[in-house]
Amino acid sequence: MTATIHLSPHRLDPAASELRDEVRSFLSAELAAGAFTPRCDAWMSAPDPAFSRLLGARGWIGMTLPTAYGGHGRSALDRFVVTEELLASGAPVAAHWIADRQMAPSLLRHGTEAQRRRYLPSIARGECYFAIGMSEPDAGSDLASVRTRAREVADGWEITGTKIWTTGAHYAHAMVVLARTDGTSTDRHAGLSQFLVDLPAPGVEIRPILTIDGEHHFNEVVFDSVVVPHGSLLGERGAGWRQVTAELAYERSGPERLMSTVPLLRAWAEQLGERPGETVAQRALGGLTARAWTLRQMSLSVAAALARGRSTEVAAALVKDLGSRFEGDVVETVRQVTGIEPRRGADGLEGLLAEAVLHTPAFTLRGGTNEILRSVVARGLGVR
Repeated sequence: MTATIHLSPHRLDPAASELRDEVRSFLSAELAAGAFTPRCDAWMSAPDPAFSRLLGARGWIGMTLPTAYGGHGRSALDRFVVTEELLASGAPVAAHWIADRQMAPSLLRHGTEAQRRRYLPSIARGECYFAIGMSEPDAGSDLASVRTRAREVADGWEITGTKIWTTGAHYAHAMVVLARTDGTSTDRHAGLSQFLVDLPAPGVEIRPILTIDGEHHFNEVVFDSVVVPHGSLLGERGAGWRQVTAELAYERSGPERLMSTVPLLRAWAEQLGERPGETVAQRALGGLTARAWTLRQMSLSVAAALARGRSTEVAAALVKDLGSRFEGDVVETVRQVTGIEPRRGADGLEGLLAEAVLHTPAFTLRGGTNEILRSVVARGLGVR
């Protein structure tokens, strides 16, 4: 007998609608003032510390954190509304994104009181940025084959190993590192632990990895006998796999997993609105819009489940798989239907399309490949 994935419909309350209007007004004013140019995939590739601090000052970072840690005690659904609007506008939010999305809830759940007070208030202010040290060279999507080791020494923990595809490590203030503290790589999920490493640090070398468009978002990070204090251990020793799995639910289920190309979709919709009668294009746009709405409802239901403290790993994997494929389909549909030639650096639809085309290959890889995600869903459903 197989299990099922529960994704219950959820409606936002009137207060959420008022919040949405507030965020939209703010973003419209920022756009009119030329504060930013809409970008596709902005949550990963468009860092702007000044903009992050501005959002922090308005209370739109660390929204769900308790006020005791500099947060605002708001609901996960309030945060969902703000996130949607920022992504839809293509705002430059990459600097604080990882810290706010998954490190803040992870620190709240697993961190010591000292760790919470050290990092959470500055995360909420939009002043502390995190990178994630999970993936390793030659490991592909097999996260359990971690070879980075952390051994206990007199002064704390000594970390040695290499992490790859670490988004934003070159501007991050800290990194959470998954390392093996016990056993060997054959032990798979056992013996893994998480550590908080402040950056820059002696023995940490950050090497840029340039993407196909020549931009610098990713890095290879080498730890050469890096010693961190005993208090750098996040959560329990040996519980790293369980902690990372829970953390990935935040990474995989958010609206950014289906909205990276929404700025392109919106620009195309605006162009079509000025050209009535293009039936084929309007049908294609309608199909994409219907898919976007369905995926949005799925993502919203996961956010509601997270707010209730429910386990969402399987549902989050499903949302990420479907959402990342949708993001790529937006790009291909716009290319095929419009016949527009992508041009890097161009304004409007041509520039957004060029950016989206170059980022598309990463959509089904980051946060776990779609093949890995489908295996997570299959296991969750009891399928063999």
